[in-house]
Amino acid sequence: MKITGTFIDEISHDIPHQNWGYAEWNNDFKYMKAVGINTVIMIRSGYRRFITYPSKYLQKQYGCYYPPVDLVRLFLELADKHDMHFYFGLYDSGHYWDTNDMQHEIDANRYVIDEVWKEYGHYKSFKGWYLSMEVSRKTKGAVEAFRTLGLQCKQVSNGLPTLISPWIDGKKAVMAASSGLSKEQSISIIEHEKEWSEIFDGITGAVDAVAFQDGHIDYHELNDFFAVNKQMADKFGLQCWTNAESFDRDMPIKFLPIKFEKLRLKLEAARKAGYDKAITFEFSHFMSPQSAYLQAGHLYNRYKDYVSQLGELPDQIFF
Repeated sequence: MKITGTFIDEISHDIPHQNWGYAEWNNDFKYMKAVGINTVIMIRSGYRRFITYPSKYLQKQYGCYYPPVDLVRLFLELADKHDMHFYFGLYDSGHYWDTNDMQHEIDANRYVIDEVWKEYGHYKSFKGWYLSMEVSRKTKGAVEAFRTLGLQCKQVSNGLPTLISPWIDGKKAVMAASSGLSKEQSISIIEHEKEWSEIFDGITGAVDAVAFQDGHIDYHELNDFFAVNKQMADKFGLQCWTNAESFDRDMPIKFLPIKFEKLRLKLEAARKAGYDKAITFEFSHFMSPQSAYLQAGHLYNRYKDYVSQLGELPDQIFF
């Protein structure tokens, strides 16, 4: 199972900024391309007051800061140059995390979607949308938010695909700011299947692909959860991707590049389950040879070794 997509995390909660400009990003796209990555997904276009493009609406409505660089345009130009597909991630107002009310995200992104498509929709690499609301359970308002915003994205862009990347409420699903690495209570496979079947039923036609984050469950649980995820996706007509986290949730320091053996276990589980595509969170910090983390370049080399051992495999198609 080859990784053919990656998130780009420029507006982050808990990962240090690398302060890259055009030259560094251009090099990173080259490194991505060299190992078969053909899809880049901007994880969010903004978080609270920090934004990736000079949105007039967000500056006026949320008091967002004017960004020194239009990163949406930069990423689209590089995706055009390197023949990649770009997915635009929606805005995160932060209000949901404060209030548990998804309506704030719906209200903000109704304007963002129209604004972004009008400004950037002409780029050939603009190939999809990422609905950036991250949930793990049947959260109040999640189905309505995914459905409302997913349908709007598809409507304005003549049906371009939409992606979500939820997390499984496993034992490692703890807040990044927490000192702990695990919790006592975690969801059962039966509960997971019941709740996500209800969610998938409610978002059919609005969401095209689901990429569950793979780091919140233990390695011996991967096969069972992955099999259920694929069965549910097939039942409700969704593409089933895996979000293969390339950072390690088992270390007391949050967060460092993952041990390659662990990444391989997760990719092999996705292959065994018959997943359609593997993406990662995320290449630039945790797998890139020019990452601020020295270990990331070594992970890149081990991953290259792994891909070469797989032999001549047909390239996974764009979705």
